[in-house]
Amino acid sequence: MKTMRAVLLDKITDGKDIVLSECPVPEVKPGWVLIKVKAFGLNHSEQILRRSEINAAYIQKPVIPGIECVGEVADPSDTDLKPGQKVIALMGGMGRSFNGSYAEYALLPRRIVFPVNSDLPWEALGAVPETYFTAWGSLFECLRLTKEDTLLIRGATCALGYSAMQIAKALGSKVIATTHRESKLPLIAEADEAVIDDGRLTGKIHGVTKALDLIGPRYLKDTLTAVEKGGIVCQTGILGGVYALNGFDPIKDIPNGVYLTGFFSNYPNQQVIDEIFAFLNEKKLIPVSGRVFEFEHITEALTAQDDGTVNGKIVVVV
Repeated sequence: MKTMRAVLLDKITDGKDIVLSECPVPEVKPGWVLIKVKAFGLNHSEQILRRSEINAAYIQKPVIPGIECVGEVADPSDTDLKPGQKVIALMGGMGRSFNGSYAEYALLPRRIVFPVNSDLPWEALGAVPETYFTAWGSLFECLRLTKEDTLLIRGATCALGYSAMQIAKALGSKVIATTHRESKLPLIAEADEAVIDDGRLTGKIHGVTKALDLIGPRYLKDTLTAVEKGGIVCQTGILGGVYALNGFDPIKDIPNGVYLTGFFSNYPNQQVIDEIFAFLNEKKLIPVSGRVFEFEHITEALTAQDDGTVNGKIVVVV
């Protein structure tokens, strides 16, 4: 094939206005791998790109969005990978510094392409890369979660929340999950305790030793006082729409004996990817997703993302 279908983004665009275009299949170059894309997930990061960041001068336009994908090696170039090898790819500049995964083929640097050992179907595999890497890093690298812990997931009704809950429950941890809408309580029924979050959890929940805060700065101070002494809080998400804490005083706002950390998912590596898939295989877990769309229906998928009509990860199968 000399041409492929892809989403080409050059200006602020709503999901309902996204269309597929024809463009050349990328030409391979040393150190880069041509991937035949089989599936990719939609992420909040790409929504930010579509709605505002596309205007930034550092993005060369048009750009193909997409910070993750799963697929097969079409051309390994001069790398150690083999044609037909099953791989995932994520982050490292995908969809911003260079073209990403909203396409039938993606040319990606070898450093962000990882072979995987999995028999999962493509639509299930497509839910893994960014979401499960972020959940895994938050839970184990940052929170050092164990089966003896009681984990608070604040803002659990999102793709990251669902995956973190699945991993934690499979590990054996007790999980307290929150949502700000009573109608969404059934979506976190898997948790040991499901809580309506009105912005104040301190004094309402007890025994929390680890907390994954996906709301972010809006409620972070309250999360810090809601955990037990010796507890760890990891702030990974920004669902609350507040991106920084002005006037934050670490001495006064972090309780004595409580620890605050955060997870940044821009640096995946093969060891962690192997650990994730070993865990999924061992526990016989099927990655959770909200809805799967065909690539031909990318407009519908992105409209659903903008409208918030899908609970959980949206996966697109190419």
